[in-house]
Amino acid sequence: MAQIIVEAAAQGPVMASPDGLSFWGGVDAATGIVIDAHHPLHGRSLAGAVLLIPTSRGSCTGSGVVLELALGGNAPAALVFREEEDILTLGALIAGRMFAKPLAVLRLGADNWDRLAQAEHAMIERGRLVADDWTLDIAPPPTAALDLTESDRAMLGGAEGEASKLALEVICTMAAGQGASRLTDVTRAHIDGCIYASPANLTFARAMADMGARVRVPTTMNAISVDHAHWRDQGVPPSFGGPAQRLADAYVEMGARPSFTCAPYLLQDAPGLGEMIGWSESNAVIYANSVLGARTVKHPDFMDLFIAITGRAPLSGVYLDEGRAALRAVHVDLPDGHDDALWPLLGWLAGRAAPDRIPLLTGLENTSPTPDDLKALCAAFGTTSAAPMLHVAGVTPEAVGALIPDADAVRITPADLAEAWRQFNAGPAQVDLIAFGSPHFSLSECYALDAALAGRARHADTAVIVTVGQQVLDALAVEGLLTRLEASGVQVVPDICWCSISEPVFPPSAKVLMTNSGKYAHYAPGLSGREVRFGSLADCADAAVTGQARNEPPHWLTI
Repeated sequence: MAQIIVEAAAQGPVMASPDGLSFWGGVDAATGIVIDAHHPLHGRSLAGAVLLIPTSRGSCTGSGVVLELALGGNAPAALVFREEEDILTLGALIAGRMFAKPLAVLRLGADNWDRLAQAEHAMIERGRLVADDWTLDIAPPPTAALDLTESDRAMLGGAEGEASKLALEVICTMAAGQGASRLTDVTRAHIDGCIYASPANLTFARAMADMGARVRVPTTMNAISVDHAHWRDQGVPPSFGGPAQRLADAYVEMGARPSFTCAPYLLQDAPGLGEMIGWSESNAVIYANSVLGARTVKHPDFMDLFIAITGRAPLSGVYLDEGRAALRAVHVDLPDGHDDALWPLLGWLAGRAAPDRIPLLTGLENTSPTPDDLKALCAAFGTTSAAPMLHVAGVTPEAVGALIPDADAVRITPADLAEAWRQFNAGPAQVDLIAFGSPHFSLSECYALDAALAGRARHADTAVIVTVGQQVLDALAVEGLLTRLEASGVQVVPDICWCSISEPVFPPSAKVLMTNSGKYAHYAPGLSGREVRFGSLADCADAAVTGQARNEPPHWLTI
C-alpha cells in the first residue's frame, strides 16, 4: 500500500527513524533541528529531508510546528508514515491550503516503508515514488462518500460564512483520511493552539478571526505562553509577550472561554462518561478518554478550532467502541512501598511499551491511585505513545472487557522503573529550580505541597514555581493556602505551564531543574536546555529546602 495523503511534489535525502517523534518539544520550530534529547535523531536537521517515522507522538501542537517550519522554509521535503497520523498531516494540509506552502504527506505499508528507509534519496512526483533504483506507484488522496447532514451541506455551501466553510472542508478531508463514513456532533471543545509555540500559531488564529470565525459549542482554552495579566510586570519582553497575548486574545475574540489551563478536566464542568467532545492537548485527551470515559480523538492544533467552529468531528478512532479496545496487555510488577513517583515513571514506560496502540495495564488492581496520580500517569504516557488513551485494570471505567482476545503482552519490571528513574536523573544533585505543575497543579496537589514543606522555607538559591489554572489560583487565595505557600518562598503562576514557559519567568540563572512530572522530565532538556532531576512531590519539596536532590533512587526502586 502506498497512498499520498497531502499532495505536493518533493525530493530530498531520506532520513528515517523507527521511533515516533513529537514535533512540539521535539523539533525546534525556527530551525528544524531535533531537540528531543531522548530521540535517535537528536541534533539532526529535518529541513529538506524526506522524513520517515512510523507516526507522530506527544503534543497536539506539532501541527503548528509543521506550519512554522513550512512558512520559514525549514520543513522536511515530505513526511512518510507507516501508521495513521493526524497531527503533522493537518499542519501540512493547512500549510498548503491556507498559505500556499505545500508539504507532501505519504503513507506506506510496512514493507515499502522499510525499503524506503534504506534508500539515500527519494522523489515524489506525478503519482510515483522514486527512491534510488526502485519506483512505486502512489494512490491518490483518499476520498470518502461522507454521510453528511443537510446542515453540513449548507455549511460547505457557505451558508454560515467562509470560516465555517473552510473548517468543515478540512474536517471532511481529515475524515476521508481516517476512513470515517460520517461526522459526529461534539458537546464542547478545548483549544490547544493558543500556545505561542511559534509565529505560525498567531498567523493562523488571526487569519481565522479576520475571516469571521466564531465557536458554536462551549470552548475552553489551554494554558498560554504568558501570565495574561502580569507578563509585563514579570519582565517578559514585548517582542514575545505581545504576540503571545494577541494569540490568546484572538481565540477569545472567536468566542473561546479564557480558562488558560492544560488540565480542563479540573474545571467544575468536566465531561462525563460517554460524552462526545472535541479536545486537543495530549494529556487532557488521554485523561478524558481513560479516566473520565469521555470520547475524543487527539485532535491536532487548528483542527481543535475547526471542530469548535462547526461542532462536528470525524466519527473515527476512539469515538467508536471498537476504537477504544486495548491491543496490548502491559503487566506491571509493582514494587512494594512505592510513592507517587511511580505513576509518572509508569506512564512513560507504558507509552514506550505501547507506542502505537492502546494498552491495558494490569498488576495495579490493588492500588488506589488518586486523580492526581492518574493525571501524572496520563501526561507521561502521552510523551512516549501516540495512543489517545490507556486502560488500567481495576481502576479506569472501561477496563473490563477492553482487551482484544489475541492481544500480545509485555511486562514492566522494577528494574525498568529504576532505569527510567536514572534516565530522568542525569543532571547533578545541586538544583536551582523546582518545577511543579506539568500539567497544571490541582488544588489537592497544592495542599500536598504545603504539607510536604511543613512551613519550611525554600533554599535561598533554589527557586520554586507552581503553575496552575486561574480557577485553582482563586481557590488558593480564598482558602488561605496561597499565603502559606508564598511564605515558604513558592511562586504560584497562572495561565502558563512548563511546556510554554519562557525566560525571565523561567529563572535565567537556573542550570538544573527538578520536577515531579514525567511529562516535563521528558521534554525539559529540549525545551529549556537545562539538566533535569526527577522525584516524588516529597523529594522535590525536600530539594526545595536543601537545594540538593537525592543521589540514589528511592528505597522502593532499590534492586
